Amino acid sequence: MKIEPLDFSGLKTYSLHDRYSKVTVEDFATPIKENSSLRTFLGSLPDQLLGHDFPELVRSLAKVHRSGRPILMGMGAHVIKVGLNPVLIDLMERSIITGLAMNGACIVHDAEIAMTGSTSEEVGDVLGDGAFGAARETGEVLNGAISQGAKENIGMGQAVGEYLLTRDFPHNDKSLLVAAARLGIPVTVHVAIGTDIIHIHPSASGEDIGKTSYHDFRLFCAEVAALQGGAYLNIGSAVLLPEVFLKALTLVRNLGHRVDNFTTANFDFIKQYRPLTNVVNRPTAQGGRGYHITGHHELMIPLLAASLLDELSESC
Repeated sequence: MKIEPLDFSGLKTYSLHDRYSKVTVEDFATPIKENSSLRTFLGSLPDQLLGHDFPELVRSLAKVHRSGRPILMGMGAHVIKVGLNPVLIDLMERSIITGLAMNGACIVHDAEIAMTGSTSEEVGDVLGDGAFGAARETGEVLNGAISQGAKENIGMGQAVGEYLLTRDFPHNDKSLLVAAARLGIPVTVHVAIGTDIIHIHPSASGEDIGKTSYHDFRLFCAEVAALQGGAYLNIGSAVLLPEVFLKALTLVRNLGHRVDNFTTANFDFIKQYRPLTNVVNRPTAQGGRGYHITGHHELMIPLLAASLLDELSESC
């Protein structure tokens, strides 16, 4: 059967001037002038997508901080491995970050930084002969701190932070856990057994790991219970921390705590299901706003910190 080309002559049209359009010249970026401030730079961005959302998030976090509400940060270990500890420590010292939630890998890399100023072995070079994860000091220090914390009935984050602080390691000034112990900022560590290299060491105690990490989950729930009007940032955790946050949120709502109007944001290289669903969308469905920021941590987190400090300085 022969098919003839379709005749378009009957197409119904309308005027471009009468149509709603999502993009207008009023939303366009403006050129950057020499010696511009960071605030001016953000104001020059196109009012589209992240060019709209990122400055809005900065303003929201500044409002949270000025009102004295908490800003909690959940994080994966990649944040530490790309060298962002000094940026986060500065925000902690300024009382902008009021609580940290970590996965188990974070305490490994943070403690190694404190002890030797280096971390992150080349797995491919050592996995073949079974040497991956077998650094003696890492296992001894962390498992020892965790067991001591279990005896003292404290959480894993506090136990490791205080242990590192009292040992006065040469690079303690670059450790998030040490800074938190020094400043009295709560750090909670949420562990999945078998995911961290210290679990393969003979000094590991499943009982002590479970006790101290469960203590930290309860502590984290107490922080989430006070999150009304505050903010929760998930940075570089694709699975564990988004799941922990969602469970904590449903628990505190079940217990009668009102947490239905707050800000959330997820920072990661790519969009992933759990952070987008469990951090950005579901928790703020009843109020507040969730943001998803895609980009490299080593660029986006310093930009967030600098933009937030600039915004707060303007409001002083």
